[in-house]
Amino acid sequence: MALFHRKRTADTADTGTTAPAATAAVLDADPALAALTGDYTIDPAHSSIGFTVRHAMVTNVRGAFGDYEGTLHLDGADPSRSTASLDVKIASIDTGIADRDGHLRSADFFDAETFPLMTFRSTAAEQVSGDRYRITGDLTLRDVTKPLTIDLAFHGSATDVYGAERVGFEGSAEILRSDWGLTWNAALETGGVMVSDKVKLFFDISAVKAAPQA
Repeated sequence: MALFHRKRTADTADTGTTAPAATAAVLDADPALAALTGDYTIDPAHSSIGFTVRHAMVTNVRGAFGDYEGTLHLDGADPSRSTASLDVKIASIDTGIADRDGHLRSADFFDAETFPLMTFRSTAAEQVSGDRYRITGDLTLRDVTKPLTIDLAFHGSATDVYGAERVGFEGSAEILRSDWGLTWNAALETGGVMVSDKVKLFFDISAVKAAPQA
């Protein structure tokens, strides 16, 4: 199910030619999908924010952050007006190994005591095709802010057994950790390094719609 679909203009219907870009960008929301327009709160109990990074050149280490909060604003008539905001507590990092998690929280990596939060603030959103979307924003980590683009798949909406209206998105992105000052590494005797610079980020988001204000 597409969250948004493009209006078929008279230019394309009558002549079969491609409409001008400004006209083609006009969006016509399906009434059922337009009803999704509103403000949402990310539900951490049914969401996950994780990552993988190559270790010793031969395997992947997987981890996640367990403590975060975020909001979404979805616009069912114009996806470019949709926004997202996310705050992640660095100390909540979990790779399943306590010693490794402690090292990641240290000044060698995230320096969680000095920089306790990782934040994302969206600056643009667009529909790529069908249920595929892209959101771009500013990722701030260790007091460094760089642009980040996240590709998203919209998984639909539902009303849960408690009457809450939910939407679901799954997304991913790749970054170079060195862009945010995470440069610690160790050389291997066989060549290469202990930790890859490339990190893959994963987002599996369930968000609950806020009740209309009286």
